[in-house]
Amino acid sequence: MSNRLLTKSKYLNGMQCLKYLWFLFNDPSKVPEPDDRTQYLFDQGHMVGELAKKLFPDGISIPAENFSANLSRTKELLSKGKTLFEAGFMAEGLFSRVDILQPAGPGSWDIIEVKSTTGIKDENLHDIAFQRYCLEKAGLKINKCSLAYINNKYVKNGDIDPAAFFTVEDITKEAVNACDGIENRIREMVETIAGSECPEVPVSSFCSSPYACPVTVCWEEMPDNNIFSLYRGGKKCFELYYAGVHHLRQIPDDYKLNASQKIQKSCDISGKPHIDKKAIAEFLAAIKPPVHYLDFETYAPAVPIFDGTRPYQKIPFQFSLHILNDGKISHYGYLAAGSGDPRPQFLTELKNTIEKTGNIITYNQSFEESVLRELETAFPEYTGWVDDVCGRMADLLQPFRSFSCYYPAQNGSASIKSVLPALTGNSYEGMAIADGDTASRMYTAVTFGEASEYERNKVRADLEKYCGQDTEGMVWIIDKLKSLVDKQQMSLDI
Repeated sequence: MSNRLLTKSKYLNGMQCLKYLWFLFNDPSKVPEPDDRTQYLFDQGHMVGELAKKLFPDGISIPAENFSANLSRTKELLSKGKTLFEAGFMAEGLFSRVDILQPAGPGSWDIIEVKSTTGIKDENLHDIAFQRYCLEKAGLKINKCSLAYINNKYVKNGDIDPAAFFTVEDITKEAVNACDGIENRIREMVETIAGSECPEVPVSSFCSSPYACPVTVCWEEMPDNNIFSLYRGGKKCFELYYAGVHHLRQIPDDYKLNASQKIQKSCDISGKPHIDKKAIAEFLAAIKPPVHYLDFETYAPAVPIFDGTRPYQKIPFQFSLHILNDGKISHYGYLAAGSGDPRPQFLTELKNTIEKTGNIITYNQSFEESVLRELETAFPEYTGWVDDVCGRMADLLQPFRSFSCYYPAQNGSASIKSVLPALTGNSYEGMAIADGDTASRMYTAVTFGEASEYERNKVRADLEKYCGQDTEGMVWIIDKLKSLVDKQQMSLDI
């Protein structure tokens, strides 16, 4: 393939940012390879794409690895009037492969684009618009454009039924509308690619929309606690940045900030934490022993694995639980073994471990509660127990989301990954698994993929260490909050 061809994916990159497009062609070293999370999403998309082929049992797959062979095989098969998968077309410096190309009568074809999303997005329309434009330049007559996306109401019962799994929606009108201005956009992109200098494009909201741009050079000079760390800053961040405000401390005093943002700015200036003793004391006083610290790990496959589950449904495979009772702390954990449905054993172990009284502390309660509610639906015999557990939950995120406690080192974040090191000095740095996304990917890789016994045991040990730190970290955070309140009270008493 010519390294100057404007492909469908690069057209979409160019629509997001011309600077990103220039780097792709002229300085690819500035564009990192897809990280593990991105690759996992690609792999999920590939699985969905393979499933979509079953909608057309008589379709013919065209190997895509060899560019020239793909083009020649496509040309050869067009005359057969069969549904084609991964048919490739090149015209006027443009190249596009089509997920599904379906005959629609003499000399006419339908484009079906397959996505692992659960609805139609604007970028999907531009994706199909480029395909339509490229194929028409190659001499094809396009009749209809459709998008095949995941029906998130589908529930697996036996083998996956592709016809029920996918929603196939005619978006011809929208795709034609998305073609408006496409010639000008392509001309601008071609000129950008050929340019000797990188275009000047300031950072903007499109840096993360519709996809997170992997290019980091645009942000390299940003300091810690820069304007983009403003808590829920949104449009304010760019408004201030374009006005020349790069640091939180530079925000004008008369600029409208909400209460949390004002606290963040004040802490950045002083270098000291904000401690609302009364609010923290009220939060701590509401926690009744025995105190449970609970965390779940889940995975959410695009194509459901177990009967009774939906696409992207969260499947819990691990929990960690620390229980503090009468000054003594105990740790319990569960990590599913084997490739069977982990939910029944997960529920059994959790029910046998959680005590009948006392609060259950989570970090971002909505996550654990949503997992339990889905389990309750699938296993109604646990309904009363789930209601009781959810009713005893307390969310440790609350004092940090409300900025009752805020340290400058949190850098505008209320996540436990930022709060834990800021308050306690402990962190996830250096851990083989240090976040939930990685936990999910690694677990599924060694459970459903090919892995040696050593690899499987290593990942399982890393998972137990990571999930255990999430709950032990909550213990440390509560202890720190208690000490802050005690110290404040002591100073007031003095």
